[in-house]
Amino acid sequence: MEKTNAIGIIAKTGRYGGTFAHRDIAFEFAMWISPEFKVYLIREFQRLKSEEQKLIGWTAKRELSKINYHIHTDAIKNNLIPAEVTQKMASIIYAE
Repeated sequence: MEKTNAIGIIAKTGRYGGTFAHRDIAFEFAMWISPEFKVYLIREFQRLKSEEQKLIGWTAKRELSKINYHIHTDAIKNNLIPAEVTQKMASIIYAE
């Protein structure tokens, strides 16, 4: 805060007054006051990271399947369907 002249905590008196702090400062203070809150915050962070990894894993599998689909279809078109068949016959062979 000293290097950037940032304000981390603001205290106001009177009506609608109170103490306001940046979210990081508030979390640190709350973790210092309450060990239960600290444990809760850590577990919640771990749960969110776990959910994020599941989502990323699903996306990676989806992308890999998408890439493999094009490789497989191209291989079928180039190697299993003879060049002398009609388009209609090729679609039947391709579907099988």
